[in-house]
Amino acid sequence: MSADARNIIANLQRWGTCDVADGLSKLKYPNGGFLEGLTMYSPEFQAGETKIVGQAFTVKFVRKSDEAAPKVQGNYIDKIPAGAVVFISQPLPHINAVYGGLMTLRAQALNAAGVVIDGRVRDLDEHRSLNFPLFAKSVGTTAGGAVCRPSEVNVPVRLNSDVQDVWIKPGDYIIADLNGVVCLPQELAEQVLEAIPAIAEADAKCAEAIKGGGSVETAFREFRGR
Repeated sequence: MSADARNIIANLQRWGTCDVADGLSKLKYPNGGFLEGLTMYSPEFQAGETKIVGQAFTVKFVRKSDEAAPKVQGNYIDKIPAGAVVFISQPLPHINAVYGGLMTLRAQALNAAGVVIDGRVRDLDEHRSLNFPLFAKSVGTTAGGAVCRPSEVNVPVRLNSDVQDVWIKPGDYIIADLNGVVCLPQELAEQVLEAIPAIAEADAKCAEAIKGGGSVETAFREFRGR
């Protein structure tokens, strides 16, 4: 990881997903970088103060029947860089789970920041016993080996979504917490970090005004300019 990336991650740790989404929205980035349909499953289900921040290490799965697709040499889980957020793309339909407890044992040993699965996860008790941050589309019981396999790592992957056309690229910053998952493109990271403090300060002033009995309309007009 470069010194610039470490510095960006350290600065992003100060903010939540909503702050980063506000910064991206200020730059007119679609949906504020939010990736729909991804839920916190570990260490708790949609509870607690868990937050992960890191650069995306992408893993593209394909259907097992797709013999033309490339094959990962070795196991992808052994290739995770320290501090990375593993972003796994599972082909539709999501019936079998694509990620389980043994994978988390290795990811944690390699100091991964967390895992985001655009698909199904299983072995929730194991992930939770390790206090490992994990976000997914849904859960399942059956291992995925019969229906899909890892094909490539560190390639752009498209979010499985009917309402968004968004790609997650290797090295993009993934921020995930109770509110969901945001993908911050590398090339916009510094601009977003510059934009967030003023937005957060305006919101803090709005909150004080509202607590003091003021109306939302007045507070927004005075501090947000609308």
